[in-house]
Amino acid sequence: MHKYYLDHLQELESEAIYVIREVAAQFERPAILFSGGKDSIVVTHLAERAFWPAKVPLPLIHIDTGHNFPETIKFRDDLVQELGVQLIVGSVQESIDKGRAREETGLNASRNALQIVTLLDAIESNKIDAAIGGARRDEEKARAKERFFSHRDEFGQWDPKNQRPELWNIFNGRKQMGEHFRVFPISNWTEMDIWNYIMKENIPIPSLYIAHERDVVYRDNTWLPVSEHLKLRDGEQVERKKIRFRTLGDITITGGIESEADTLEKIVVEVAASRQTERGNRSDDKRSETSMEDRKKQGYF
Repeated sequence: MHKYYLDHLQELESEAIYVIREVAAQFERPAILFSGGKDSIVVTHLAERAFWPAKVPLPLIHIDTGHNFPETIKFRDDLVQELGVQLIVGSVQESIDKGRAREETGLNASRNALQIVTLLDAIESNKIDAAIGGARRDEEKARAKERFFSHRDEFGQWDPKNQRPELWNIFNGRKQMGEHFRVFPISNWTEMDIWNYIMKENIPIPSLYIAHERDVVYRDNTWLPVSEHLKLRDGEQVERKKIRFRTLGDITITGGIESEADTLEKIVVEVAASRQTERGNRSDDKRSETSMEDRKKQGYF
């Protein structure tokens, strides 16, 4: 009798596919939150696996802040065309124009928190009852509190003390009118797992993750990319450095690291040796000790 053996990545893949299929079974109009980052790309790839040979039956939702990396937008559009899936775009600029959100001012102004209103509006207007995201528990302490099925109330808010038990992989998707869920199939994955899986499956990723030369400015212990949205401060100088990004967000808040990792194999080695979390270069997480949890309670990803 042959023994059926799953290695570590196969177990994680199997678990994630099971969660995605549970979402399709329990909810009427689920969607995938797609940022163009490596985690949402892996979730989309897992959805392909979950429903193969049929097309992915879930729309992708992208919240466009207007401050995205151009490479991210191009990657998103190319992937949507390749998969033949529906793309729902929520515009932060449109939320500002309508008076639904107010542009931040000052030296550390960011549109990151403004995504909350735009996301909640997109979920409500498209009647999304389950939004699948690529958050992982190892990323940040607030995300470590999440369940696979994360309940949101009628205001789109998250209460970490009001999460449902998930025993023996039994997920409770029951909800009242106006409520919805955020679902995180790769909760148990680590950054190393993500990169090993990308390398194993040969999954295309944006060039931003690969070491490349770029004009940057050193600010708050990180290399910020030069763009039309970056205002230089007194004494700051633009330098040309070979960098890569470990996580992708707005171009205004995503810091890069100096790196020679220009292949997936080199990235895996670099991540293994790193002693800083991947979100350590995200300025939006440095605003306070509880900045991520505060945003999540308001309806953030």
